[in-house]
Amino acid sequence: MRIRAGRLRRTLLAAGVTVAVAFPLSGAARPEIPAPAPASLGRVTAPELTAAYEENRANAAEAAEMAERYGARERAAELRAMASPDRRFLVFDGRGAGRTAEVFGDLADAERVAVLVPGSDTSLDSYGRLRSGARALHGELGPRTAVVAWLGYETPGTVSPAVLTTGRADAAAPALRSFVAELHGINAHARVSLLCHSYGSVVCASAASGPSTLDVADIAFFASPGTGADKAADLRTPARIWAGRGGGDWIAEVPHTSADVFGTTFGFGTDPVSGGFGARVFEAGGGGHSDYLAPGSVPLENLARIVRGDGSEVTDA
Repeated sequence: MRIRAGRLRRTLLAAGVTVAVAFPLSGAARPEIPAPAPASLGRVTAPELTAAYEENRANAAEAAEMAERYGARERAAELRAMASPDRRFLVFDGRGAGRTAEVFGDLADAERVAVLVPGSDTSLDSYGRLRSGARALHGELGPRTAVVAWLGYETPGTVSPAVLTTGRADAAAPALRSFVAELHGINAHARVSLLCHSYGSVVCASAASGPSTLDVADIAFFASPGTGADKAADLRTPARIWAGRGGGDWIAEVPHTSADVFGTTFGFGTDPVSGGFGARVFEAGGGGHSDYLAPGSVPLENLARIVRGDGSEVTDA
């Protein structure tokens, strides 16, 4: 029976690879919407936060004008919203799919900081989902906290070869590591946690496995297809490792294995919520793949407890 199960997993994975490779990548041929180069800010410190936010809003406003002239009205509308006086971006780049790091809360004064790392198909054009989750989490966390919605890499498409390999994650890992270091430069006393959704789990795992210790207290994987590591211990991080999956999440049907196909490894290995991986598994309710940060939900409450350092209050699955 084990042999049959293993063959089934490999067959499903191979089918996924075939679909991904064969799927028409029409989006790749679309011309890029013009946008200015990002503001030259250098390494931002706490006294420079206000100025950095202002410069990034100005950059977003300029990007909105360029998108409008180009005829990309939906993108222009999103960029105009990002240029609103109440928005605070530590990072902003309107080119291509976009790069952002939007801050919710007082980053310089926060005792706890959560960095949300999104998964596939997240871009400026779908940014509202990430922002809504960040706002809900900040509302749940309470005072002296901050949340950063970090769209700091080119996410893969949900149906594409890239979503089945660690390539995009490995390319994103140095940027995430650098960003965490910048957060500590702004606020040396804050406890930082990484909350990693879907393919973002692969990004966080790659960052944690880097050449030096990643200075975060907790790493939480949710809706994860796997991390590329067989065990939590393989991540070589002193951070507490958490994992959760909703009862209605389709990611549970993805084969948690890996296979070499023409010299490229597809798949991400051990299921993070399995006992063999070694994470602390938290209760994630019965929701689907995009429901973990829904206001009032069980996973949102548990993720907030993780960020606050209330590990004993987290409900186990």
